[in-house]
Amino acid sequence: MNDLMKAVRLHAFGGPEVLIYEDAPKPEIGNGEVLVRVRAVGLNPPDWYLREGYKMLPPEWQPQVSFPVILGTDISGVIEAVADDVLDFSVGDEVYAMVRFPSGLAGDSRAYAEYVSVPATELARKPASIDHHHAAGAPMSLLTAWQFLVDLGHDEPNPLQPRRHEPVPLEGRTVLVNGAAGGVGHFVVQLAKWKGAHVIAVASGEHEALLRDLGVDEFIDYTKTNPEDVARDINLVVDAVGGPTSGRFLKVLKRGGALFPIFPLGFEGTDDARRLGVTVSATQVRSNGAQLEEVGRLLEDGTVRVVIDSRFPLAEARQAHQRAAKGHVQGKIVLTVD
Repeated sequence: MNDLMKAVRLHAFGGPEVLIYEDAPKPEIGNGEVLVRVRAVGLNPPDWYLREGYKMLPPEWQPQVSFPVILGTDISGVIEAVADDVLDFSVGDEVYAMVRFPSGLAGDSRAYAEYVSVPATELARKPASIDHHHAAGAPMSLLTAWQFLVDLGHDEPNPLQPRRHEPVPLEGRTVLVNGAAGGVGHFVVQLAKWKGAHVIAVASGEHEALLRDLGVDEFIDYTKTNPEDVARDINLVVDAVGGPTSGRFLKVLKRGGALFPIFPLGFEGTDDARRLGVTVSATQVRSNGAQLEEVGRLLEDGTVRVVIDSRFPLAEARQAHQRAAKGHVQGKIVLTVD
């Protein structure tokens, strides 16, 4: 049996050029794990944060990375082997997962590869009506949207704030989504519509047709209009862009409203939020096989769909990261492993 596989590894931090497609040891499985033959890999921002060495995190938050390291968390594929104590899955099952996140922040998820070992608790059956490429585009982005909007799904301490993140009611409410066409944003739009919200999408004009197709009620082209100048009486703003500029959305919210920055680092406006009677809350997405089974039903029946921006072979991960760096990504970038 061949103990080598192809994988994309880093031997040093840097730009896309540090991604090397090469032979790597095939993973072994431990108790509670399965070995998945990967068919597709979904890209997510933590992939480039790790590639760059987590420069955007404060030093005390930067995980210690041991090279070489394989990037990535999101996979779809077929089970090749199962540990003796795994009873819920069998060889040949088609599955998808977000692997070891955030526990694998230092590169222990290892998804940019032909094979990956996955804790069975993080796995779900791939929705039969979608292919591996679309399934691989879902896990982190869709779980992020789900855990922010619908169900947190765990009791772990919140590393981003002292209190637990609480989703807010959506039915009949007005929700503004900034960065609505991106990986997380296009799922937030769809889940909010499914829950009965009136959805205002903020994105550049090139994405309007897609977002109308996904069911948004209003569209703001931020290249022509500042959303914070025209939106008013909003119940919830989900800022899928996040960062230091999220505070500009506080003034569009009703008293009692909420702002959920998906990327909350650098947020300035806590005092303003208090004064305006607005809740600001965020959470860290966590691997959860049971939730992937649940959202899988929405993918299965077409209630939620995965939009793919572009696909690259695993060997061209470098080019995929270059595509991500250009921005204006519509949905998800996917690596194919055939």
